[in-house]
Amino acid sequence: MKIEIHVDDRIKETSISISCGRMTPELEKMIAMMRILEKQFVASKDGETFLLDIFEIIYIEAIDRKTFVYTKDGVYESGFKLYELEEQLEEYGFLRASKSCLIQLRAVRSLKSDINRRIRVTMNNGEMIIASRQYAEGIKRRLGIS
Repeated sequence: MKIEIHVDDRIKETSISISCGRMTPELEKMIAMMRILEKQFVASKDGETFLLDIFEIIYIEAIDRKTFVYTKDGVYESGFKLYELEEQLEEYGFLRASKSCLIQLRAVRSLKSDINRRIRVTMNNGEMIIASRQYAEGIKRRLGIS
């Protein structure tokens, strides 16, 4: 892969151009990562690709090696692994709640203590997520509760 960067202080808006022989999964992933920087998230549903606003996402869950993105409007699938999304979305208020789940802190409605130092996190859409004890304190701390 060849990367060229041209710096010119007369250029008002940054643009990125990709020239390729064919679209590969690696290129698609790079493009999706660049969209995250623009606060857009690429996900699919029923064979259709959607550009979601990052702040519309309530939580993200990994089930059977697939990553699902939950919004108030529906459930979408992402080609990213959960750990990749955790790194990319942390600055947008996402935090690990368990081994298989990331939550959007802005979408938390309430917290309730559970057994074994876990917490029940109720999201704005009414869904309840159990935050494991490993991540419960981090969630409380980020929300300013602890």
